[in-house]
Amino acid sequence: MKFALVLFNGVTFLDFVGFYDVIYRLNLFEPSKGTTWDICGLTDEVTDELGMKVKVNVIRPDLSQYDFVFIPGGMGTRKLREDKEFVDWIKTAEAVPYKASVCTGSLLWGAAGFLKNKKATTHPNVYDLLEPYCAEVVKARIVKDGNVITAGGVATSIDLGLYIIELFAGKEAVPVVKQQLDYPYTTTGIVEL
Repeated sequence: MKFALVLFNGVTFLDFVGFYDVIYRLNLFEPSKGTTWDICGLTDEVTDELGMKVKVNVIRPDLSQYDFVFIPGGMGTRKLREDKEFVDWIKTAEAVPYKASVCTGSLLWGAAGFLKNKKATTHPNVYDLLEPYCAEVVKARIVKDGNVITAGGVATSIDLGLYIIELFAGKEAVPVVKQQLDYPYTTTGIVEL
């Protein structure tokens, strides 16, 4: 399985790193061994909301070559949903089997048209921004509607990562990862449609 992890200026790095730190462990388990990922963006470096910089290792790939595309959130999503170049790039993910986001990353899936007729979620403070893009905003921690998985705000990135561990490595892998992370919480508020 090949993951694309999308970054952009104005990202919230906890959205990204919480998810990445969890899914990095997919290779520990037989069902998901061989999983790879690329950190993708439109430029070779991105800056988060607070000024931290991170290098991107694949610039402007055709996202259709991936099995899973993940978009984190951040204040940058507000402008990017109106940015034709960025949205057109996200649209190259049309044939991707799994599309996921945490926080306001769902706004970018929505701007690309992938939430039309779907139920989705985002950070609780911006449900209103998501409403125009989807059939219904669901006030839940994680919403899976078909091949699109959206998750709530910032720290939900860890819960989403654990959800993906269960999806691809199996239910028995989750407690192993939770122990490695010293993560004692059980995710509630998962809606699967």
